[in-house]
Amino acid sequence: MNIVTTDSQSASSNCIANPNQSPSEGWKGSMRTAFRRLDDLAAYLQLPESVGNGVQAASDQFPLFVPREFAAKMTPGDVLDPLLLQVLPHPLETVSTEGFTTNPVGDDEATLTPGLLQKYHGRALMVTTGACAVHCRYCFRRHFPYSEGPKGIEAWGPALEAIAADQSLHEILLSGGDPLTLTDGILRQLAERIASASHVRRLRLHTRLPVMIPSRIDDQLLAWLTGTRLKPFLVIHTNHPRELAEDVAGALARLTEAGVPLLNQTVMLRGVNDNADTLIELSEKLLDLGVMPYYLHQLDRVQGAAHFEVPKAEGLQIVETMRSRLPGYAVPRFVEEIAGDTSKRVIA
Repeated sequence: MNIVTTDSQSASSNCIANPNQSPSEGWKGSMRTAFRRLDDLAAYLQLPESVGNGVQAASDQFPLFVPREFAAKMTPGDVLDPLLLQVLPHPLETVSTEGFTTNPVGDDEATLTPGLLQKYHGRALMVTTGACAVHCRYCFRRHFPYSEGPKGIEAWGPALEAIAADQSLHEILLSGGDPLTLTDGILRQLAERIASASHVRRLRLHTRLPVMIPSRIDDQLLAWLTGTRLKPFLVIHTNHPRELAEDVAGALARLTEAGVPLLNQTVMLRGVNDNADTLIELSEKLLDLGVMPYYLHQLDRVQGAAHFEVPKAEGLQIVETMRSRLPGYAVPRFVEEIAGDTSKRVIA
């Protein structure tokens, strides 16, 4: 997702993260000190100069943004590190590929009011912000017109009125970007306004913050997340078992202890997790941390991400191997999202 300048992201684009950052700076400090320049990330990871060859156009089109906490989990000197590949600009991002579009899942057609989307019966999605804790190079909303969405709680009036008026809506999703890049004050107000619609029962958040910047899971967040009558659900996004380090485990434990059910979504990515061993280890680790493997996504065909695509036939073979080695509840549903469909399409 694109960088949106907020109080937590106002640092210069030339900022080099401070390895001795004080814990008192919290998650906002982590946002400010994230890597925004490939040169700085490459120096931190001791990568060869060749990693920058031909990637300037890709970086200009979709800026690099990597928190230090995530970079610290990468292997120094390894240009094929599966965590690095998720965030490293690639020359192929600027190549137009047939079948790949800027609106791969039909967000434009699903818009009810600015920032409010509905694709599936009984639930609607609020694109709360364009800011993220990391810029995944395969992001299906990398071309989304975030600048046209609501800014500030008052601007959400039309969307909240639409939610209140539609008795069929039982669940509201907060997405983006990443909703947890917003302040707790704004999120508290949104949650309370949504909860005032008596027909809404659940509040679901889709976020990478617990994985990218685990310190985001603090007392203030837990207070508003569990502070309304709505049942909260939180869906994280991890693609590789090495993302689930001790700091992430601690953040997930806090959510679990607060009674928040946790699910995970994974995207099958060439060079990152396109083998059964990696995905089996990921499922096992998720379950150990109290997170239910939920979806394994076939890559959304967004322009700029074609080099990540794994053929569906290959994906099916990987899932079959997972089924042979894991209990059924540990195997996520292998799905794809087709623009205009009324549900995710199950591949396996």
